Amino acid sequence: MSRYLLDKFLFTVDRDPELVERYRDDPVGTVAWWEENLAGRLLGCPPLEASTWQELTTEEREALTSHDYAALFQLGAHPFLTLTLFIAMFERDYDEPLGFQLAYAAKLAHFSLPYPDITT
Repeated sequence: MSRYLLDKFLFTVDRDPELVERYRDDPVGTVAWWEENLAGRLLGCPPLEASTWQELTTEEREALTSHDYAALFQLGAHPFLTLTLFIAMFERDYDEPLGFQLAYAAKLAHFSLPYPDITT
């Protein structure tokens, strides 16, 4: 399991409006591209500094490619990162204010304390 890599994906995609749209429209292609090009990049370092030892698990990749934020939460992705990214992607699909946030909460309602561990 690579909670760090899950959070890194959510963090880096959420901060790039073009990647947000790309991930919304083509999640499979975006996740594959991100793994190939950005997963190993050390944030805040020159591009030549990179890591090669981490990779997403099949389960993590499936959760990301299917936009399954409940599965991401179960896997330990930070809920703030999932919420902010998925608001950016799907809030526009709801007519009412906070419509997506309410749907997000409903989809996670079956979780009870203790919540999944989100430490990295």
